[in-house]
Parts: sequence; C-alpha cells; structure tokens
Amino acid sequence: MRERSVQCASAHGLHRMAYTEWGDPANPRVLVCVHGLTRNGRDFDFLAAALANDYRVVCPDVVGRGRSDWLKIKAGYGFPQYVADMVTLIARLDVPTVHWVGTSMGGLIGMILAALPGSPITRMVLNDVGPKITVESIHRIAEYVGAAPVFANLDVAERYIREVSAPFGPLTDAQWRHLTEHAVSAVDGGVAMVYDPGIAETFRESPLESDVDLWDVYDAIRCPTLVIRGADSDLLLHETALEMSQRGPKATLVEFEGIGHAPMLLDPAQIEVVSRFLLDDTRA
Repeated sequence: MRERSVQCASAHGLHRMAYTEWGDPANPRVLVCVHGLTRNGRDFDFLAAALANDYRVVCPDVVGRGRSDWLKIKAGYGFPQYVADMVTLIARLDVPTVHWVGTSMGGLIGMILAALPGSPITRMVLNDVGPKITVESIHRIAEYVGAAPVFANLDVAERYIREVSAPFGPLTDAQWRHLTEHAVSAVDGGVAMVYDPGIAETFRESPLESDVDLWDVYDAIRCPTLVIRGADSDLLLHETALEMSQRGPKATLVEFEGIGHAPMLLDPAQIEVVSRFLLDDTRA
C-alpha cells in the first residue's frame, strides 16, 4: 500500500487530492474505487487487498475528505469538481482506460464520467446507487452530515459511527474499528471526523423537495455495469435497481439481504461478487 497525492484545480485555486494505491504500480490494469459522501478511500482496504494481484488499485479521498485538502469556497463541493478531479487523477495514472467501483457518491461520480463520450471507464460497479435517489434518503443523510461532534476518544467515535452507519449491516467488531480508525483523526480535545463539515452547506442551502432523476445520464452509459444493492436500502429502491437492469447498460443486479445503504464491501461474499464481475473480461 502506498499513499500518494495529485494536484487538482478548481475555479478558486489548487488543491491536493490524496489517494491510496495497491498492487504493482506498473500494472496497466487499473481499478479506481471511490467512496461515499462522508467516507474516504480506506473503506476499500479489504477489496483492494483482494484485487492487488490483478489490478493496480487506486482509492482516492475525494476533495474535502480523508487526507485530501478542504476547499476554501464550500460551494465548490459538487459533482463538476469531483468528476474533474477524477479526470486529473486518471491522467496522473497514465492509463487509457480504468475499471471503476463507486459506493453511493462514488457511484454517481462514476455514472457521470462513464456517460461522457470517450470515457475512460470500461467496466463499472455501482454500489447502492442509481439514477433515481429518494428525497427521504437524502434528508436522512443530511441530518448527520457536518453535525458530528469532537469525540473524547476512539471508542466514543466508534459508538457514533455504529449508530449513524447502522444501515451498513452486521459488521464485525474488527470491521467497525477499521472504519472508525480511518474516519477520524486527532484534534484538540479528542478525535473528529476526517471530512470538511462544509460539504453539508449544499444540503442546508438547497434542500431537495423531490427525488433526484439522472436517468438521462444512466441511459448514456455503454460499459458493462454491475449494480449492488442492500436489500433494505432507502437510497436505491428495488424497483429502480430492477429498471437499471433493463435499460441503459442493462446492469447485472445483485442484492444483499439484511443490509441497507450501503454494502461496505468488507465481507468476503460481497468482495467475491465484485471481483468475479470485474475479472470476467480477463477470464474470458
């Protein structure tokens, strides 16, 4: 595992986007794994370790999260910036094509990039996200984004993360601790979440009153696509996931029982589903 960064540009200046890289740095087969709204690239440690012999696995911290810089102008947090940063990252990797795994927000970034003419994404996994996002799930997420306090210690932080992330499903104690250790960092008075509370400004200033509809984006995707869904997800409804299997790239759909938003790809069964799909072209 290697920790690196790349310099990206916004309308208001430059910022550094950190990423973790696994596998042979000379491997031309690259897998980019992009996390959810308040998470970071270390969520993919287990998946990356499993695929490091087959891929150069690159797990960025989207700007404002993890080890990446925070934007000075908070209005800059949005998909135009995120997609531009990923194009910069792929240029740094110096490969013409990549495979993509995106959880929630990371899946939306992948959808937008994959829908563009000449996209570098040739195979994609969308983890519990699709072209229709329920307003109810966005309101639920908005309740905790940017609202986390400073925690006295790691144990207190873990209790909080277990509570707000309960839809992740029945993780082991070791998995919860792993997610917590990489979700916080030391500050005066304890530990705090490693994301900019400013990413919540969009939710506060422009609250949504209806579902998000991105079917035109999804229908433009041409690469083989796998959709993973937590069977109890409130963000990706079953009927939406089913429709995704019938239009656009006509995705393969796999659902996991007892999990909401979102499967964390820590469990061997989830990792196997992703690995089998991504490596299908190699085995063929």
